[in-house]
Amino acid sequence: MPSDVKEFLRQAAMQVGAGGSAGFVEVCIMHPLDLVKTRLQLQASPAAGAARSTTYYNGVFDCIRKMAKAEGVFSLYKGILPPVLVETPKRAVKFLTFEQYKRFFMFGSDKPTPLTFSLAGLGAGVTEAILVNPFEMVKVTLQANKNKMGQVPSTWAVTKRIVNESGFGLNGLNRGLTATIGRNGVFNMIYFGFYHSVKGIVPEYKDPVQEFLRKVGIGFISGTLGSIVNIPFDVAKSRIQGPQPVPGQVKYRTTFGSMVIVAREEGFAALYKGLTPKVMRLGPGGAIMLVVYDYVYAFLDDYFK
Repeated sequence: MPSDVKEFLRQAAMQVGAGGSAGFVEVCIMHPLDLVKTRLQLQASPAAGAARSTTYYNGVFDCIRKMAKAEGVFSLYKGILPPVLVETPKRAVKFLTFEQYKRFFMFGSDKPTPLTFSLAGLGAGVTEAILVNPFEMVKVTLQANKNKMGQVPSTWAVTKRIVNESGFGLNGLNRGLTATIGRNGVFNMIYFGFYHSVKGIVPEYKDPVQEFLRKVGIGFISGTLGSIVNIPFDVAKSRIQGPQPVPGQVKYRTTFGSMVIVAREEGFAALYKGLTPKVMRLGPGGAIMLVVYDYVYAFLDDYFK
């Protein structure tokens, strides 16, 4: 086998291993906040006709308290199986494709530029979204279920029901694909673009603790900025993939159409529903992923030399 091909496969294997590890660790720690974010995004404001017979959440901690009381403490992990099943390959694909897109967007430069990192992140996010959207559809369906844990259908049962009722297409298991592409593409464009650009500017520390904190800090800001910018796509995605307000009637169909409906009926600020738990998750979650990736990649690089 030619040496350049062998080196490419070695690099790809390390990117897959480090990316998969980063995703698994992040989802296990941060999933409850993702569930809270989805619940907040799914509910309409009282002024827009939110049903009084259903539980209304007045923020992150109110949602956690009411869910734990009504549905059980472990309800905070509803819908975790789809992301656990997909996070390892999802993050592996994201980091692997980011490295490959980075080569494509060099534009003749001898080293990557902020534009290179941003466009590579956008490409990786779009690729990631296409892969994970069916899992997102199932996850949101499970997270929207307000029954106690023992009464919630299994991941497989929900998947089977969606496929039987609506198929695999854009009205079924791939519903909300455009919104997922917008959400993941925008997030990763900012996430990777900011992290790698700033990491190259801020001097490294020789002290391992200070260097760890440097990476965590940059990763936290990267995840926070990406979350703030992309959340309207996330709200549209939750409305499209979640249960419709009136059974049998599809109110939220398209990404930008859903944004317009939410803004018109509930105010522009409603497009930022779930921002607090999203930032609480993807700020530290973004730091966790990038730091775990860097350290696991370095370990594998040393191990397989």
